[in-house]
Amino acid sequence: MEPIQSENLAVRLGARVRYPLADSLLRLYRRRGSVTSVGGRRGYTYLLGPEANQFVFARSGSFRWGRALDFLRPVDGETSMLLSDGDDHRRRRRLVEPGLHHRRIADHVPTMAANADAVIDQWHPGEEHDAFAQFRAAIRRTTLDTLFGPSLASDAQWLGEDLQVMIDLCDALPQVVGTRRRLRTPLWRRAMASRDRVDARIHAEIARVRGLGAGAEASIMDTLVHGRDGDGAGLADEEIRDQAVTLIVAGYETTSALLGWALHAMLAQPEVWARAAEEVATVVGDAPPTAGQVRAMPYLNGVVSEALRLWAPVVVLARWLAEPISFAGKDIQPGRSVVISPYLTHRLPELWPEPLEFRPQRWIEGDALHRKPKPYEYLPFGGGAHRCVGAAMAVTEVAVMLARILARTDISLVPQRIRPRSMVTMKPRDGVRIRVQSVR
Repeated sequence: MEPIQSENLAVRLGARVRYPLADSLLRLYRRRGSVTSVGGRRGYTYLLGPEANQFVFARSGSFRWGRALDFLRPVDGETSMLLSDGDDHRRRRRLVEPGLHHRRIADHVPTMAANADAVIDQWHPGEEHDAFAQFRAAIRRTTLDTLFGPSLASDAQWLGEDLQVMIDLCDALPQVVGTRRRLRTPLWRRAMASRDRVDARIHAEIARVRGLGAGAEASIMDTLVHGRDGDGAGLADEEIRDQAVTLIVAGYETTSALLGWALHAMLAQPEVWARAAEEVATVVGDAPPTAGQVRAMPYLNGVVSEALRLWAPVVVLARWLAEPISFAGKDIQPGRSVVISPYLTHRLPELWPEPLEFRPQRWIEGDALHRKPKPYEYLPFGGGAHRCVGAAMAVTEVAVMLARILARTDISLVPQRIRPRSMVTMKPRDGVRIRVQSVR
């Protein structure tokens, strides 16, 4: 893809900042339709388009997540909710969901705003910063603090450094990750050393929370350690470790990617920045927003939703097929990896007028562009039984942090290359560099 200069970006951001690997799926869909198989008997079958998404979501029992996402095990662990199926997935998810309820998220809004302010407080007029990298660290600290408490949050810096080595190991094609594992490459060895340090810290935290007794802290760690299912059974320590690491990594990887794309899109279109800033000034003023005020800003929330549409953190979703299925007149045999694509679905003109244009108003009721999509037409956080458990937390946090940037700063994009990267979470490869004009 040709490098993009931020100063030359026009309205059609979706046409200018694209992911070549994912864009090939669009061409595949136009040429071959909704079903394409590659790679022989144990290869991949692409089921593309909204009807394919609906078909897959309705048949979760036909698929296995763990087999399809095996390359993530070095980070997330054998028992991660992300890699679980059936009863195991439901049991682990039930213990996590209460900590991510809307009422609990509302209580976390002040922490989100405070961590955004801590970044902005370090900015001064005339300076240049990588806003993506700095807010990524802020979101990681928020994730640790709000979900697991101040004890783990105090180690956010070194935990982030070790987690990044683990993420780098798995941020490649599954075949590449498998090769690294078999050959015990230097990256593999560094990642395993990092994992040992992270695991030791998580297990120490498990022991600390267990010693305090149930309910001593309002955190997901308390729920994981002391929670019980309907049969009175709890999670083993290794299960707790795996859910904790999955929530931490997913909590800041996807959320920071979303913030990076949304910030870049607003800065590339001055009229979007101006309208969002006016809304924040009218609804919130200079103070940090409350949860109710966040919900009362439809245009800012439209910015977040539109960034999710054009640059959904997860480009493709894969599942391993456990039983025969038929779709669009074609039989698909067990043993294949079935792939659907939010990225493709979100760029189809038959679903989205002017699909490559960044239009936050398409999410505002009453606007000429507005059309409420069905769950299988808009799936930035997946869908069905495995829809991301932290979706509401992510969009709230990004809206809160953008509101603080809009209320407190005047910034502009530095000329730079904006190119997506990653096989796991699509994010700006070289960050989002900004120049500070003023800070309030």
